[in-house]
Amino acid sequence: MRSLGHLVHASLHPLVEEKKFPKQLLCSSQDTDMLGNAFKRHGMQVLQRQASRGIILKGEQILMMYTQRYDDFSFPGGGIDPGEEPRSGLRRELREEAGATDIRIVAPFGRITEFQPTWKKDWDFMHQTSYWFHCELTQPLVANQLEHYEVANGMSVQWVGVNEALQHNRAVLSAQPASMGLSIGRETLVLQRVAEELLSTS
Repeated sequence: MRSLGHLVHASLHPLVEEKKFPKQLLCSSQDTDMLGNAFKRHGMQVLQRQASRGIILKGEQILMMYTQRYDDFSFPGGGIDPGEEPRSGLRRELREEAGATDIRIVAPFGRITEFQPTWKKDWDFMHQTSYWFHCELTQPLVANQLEHYEVANGMSVQWVGVNEALQHNRAVLSAQPASMGLSIGRETLVLQRVAEELLSTS
């Protein structure tokens, strides 16, 4: 699957400076591997995580998850369980999070690797690989089954214009509110690629 980018969350940049790692370590896939290895040599615990996320279009609208707490749009999907294949994890996550019980995976779209903070105990930060797949709904959406924290955060399924979601997320990124979530940069990057590559073919 092609790479869409390699990200290091801004909150980790001071850590790079503190450890005196070269700034160019924030640039390429090889460099992010080097950065992870360097952190490990300094005794830091890196949680490895994989996730699958779906791109489901209906004309110029896209199926997204809106989170009230962070005021952002994100792609439906989530973490892949141990031993689970990305496509199987995608089907499970779309069923649970978005109520998409039956989908057709059209094609892989791309992947992003990133370093970001984690709230999980015993880990200093997380290295995550996210896989995006272009999908089609083959049955109408049904009631979803959100996790308790997702409900508490005000997460809901929404059909929204691709460009509307993109402009909204960009406005949040520009304003940098204290409530801004960790994933908005990643999600906005992929929304931009969807707008460029998939709108004309949907």
